[in-house]
Amino acid sequence: MTAALVAGLLAGYGIAVPVGAVATYLVSLTARTSLRTGVCAALGVATADGLYALVATVGGSAVAALLRPVLEPLRWAAALVLVTLAVRGAVTAVRRYRGHRLATRDAPPPPSPARAYLGLLGITLLNPTTVVYFAALVLGTRAEEAVRPLEQGVFVLAAFAASASWQLLLAGGGALLGRALTGHRGRLLTALVSSGVISALAVRMLVTP
Repeated sequence: MTAALVAGLLAGYGIAVPVGAVATYLVSLTARTSLRTGVCAALGVATADGLYALVATVGGSAVAALLRPVLEPLRWAAALVLVTLAVRGAVTAVRRYRGHRLATRDAPPPPSPARAYLGLLGITLLNPTTVVYFAALVLGTRAEEAVRPLEQGVFVLAAFAASASWQLLLAGGGALLGRALTGHRGRLLTALVSSGVISALAVRMLVTP
């Protein structure tokens, strides 16, 4: 039981801590909206990690092998979604900066917490390397012994908790960033930097095997 708990925590932090395009977008989204929206978005990311941990625990290496042929199309789809978000964020920021006096009329409403949750859940689910990661890291080392359902549940919940704690930390950082940068130039700068980083990470997603 303890081994499953520790393995789940390590696996959850292992997949969540490296800051990638999704984490960058999460911080940017929270900075532009509210902590409540950011928390819901963070839980969307953690839910996807938990679902992939569940799939990997139940299906093991067979699921990883099944996903391998469609890995490339899904990677392109994920990159396309992220680039679209980056471009949209940059264009919106420039428009708001140029006509900030009319921003309250023309700015699109921020995403609701529920929409932020579903959006980040969908983006994270487009990354099938997560299930390959869980299968290779945990199940690959225990191929010769059966994993009891209780241990599987502990592993999945621990992985979800680890991912959620890290994503919530990122959302909190985004909320602090949003409070600190209230000027029009600050919002424009952070939006452009965020869009650039997300685009670069999306490109890296395609060129990294």
